[in-house]
Amino acid sequence: MLITTKIPLKYIFKSTFRDLFFVLCVALVSVGAYRYGDIADIPPNITGLVGTSISLVLAFKLGQSYDRWWEARKIWGAIVNDSRTLVIQIRSFTQGQSVEVVERMADRQIAWCYSLGQALRKKSPIAGIADFLSKEEFETISKHKNVPLAMLDFHSADLTKLRNADVINDFQQVQLDRTIVRLCESMGQAERIKNTVFPTTYRLFLKWFIYLFVVLLSITLAETEGYGDVPLLLLITTPFFLLEKTAFFLQDPFENRPTDIPITQIAKTIHLNIRQLIGSDDLPEAHENGEFYVM
Repeated sequence: MLITTKIPLKYIFKSTFRDLFFVLCVALVSVGAYRYGDIADIPPNITGLVGTSISLVLAFKLGQSYDRWWEARKIWGAIVNDSRTLVIQIRSFTQGQSVEVVERMADRQIAWCYSLGQALRKKSPIAGIADFLSKEEFETISKHKNVPLAMLDFHSADLTKLRNADVINDFQQVQLDRTIVRLCESMGQAERIKNTVFPTTYRLFLKWFIYLFVVLLSITLAETEGYGDVPLLLLITTPFFLLEKTAFFLQDPFENRPTDIPITQIAKTIHLNIRQLIGSDDLPEAHENGEFYVM
């Protein structure tokens, strides 16, 4: 997630370099064709109509992309709340009994957060979580295709053991089960965003229309004396390409890019909170940010 307004220009224009190079080439070709060849005049009102239409479509796409990004952020906000709630509930309900089970579930929940974040980014879901699990559990979940789901299943198994041992009652088991269900729902919602592809044709057609606008505008501006239309064309069209790229990045919040939801930092926050709740002195180190973003 971008965390500062001082974003390097290199990052801003890196993804739009090819588009701006295309604009420059079109501008030079239009100027040359107007000066030394025969080119039809295009009324400014037609170009303005096309530009206005593209602006409306672009604003709609940007809004839809941000909705996906914000939904993903709300999902991880719910994960933070439910992770804290799970540990608070299990500590309160057991009243000092079965401390080993409480600590095991707390560490497993930490591992679950890290694993889910890595799985959403198509990275190894078991990388770096072995220290939070027993050897047997780690070997078992490593065989699962959905590692976070396997850990939630272990949560449920531990709750059943606590109920059978009369450490918790039926009401307390139901409350804990509801918290685990909410965690499972949040996981499913995040996976839905990850696995639902934003319509490719939407971006493709919008890009073509922007290119069409560039061509029309370059012809309209070709009458400008000298080569002043070249920087003017770049100045007018650059915001279109930058906003289109922004929408493209926001629509996929789990792609391991600076515009991602900061799920690694959120997982570390959960890690810290849970360890402090169970009274552990083994706290995580501060999360290292990028120069202008946090992952």
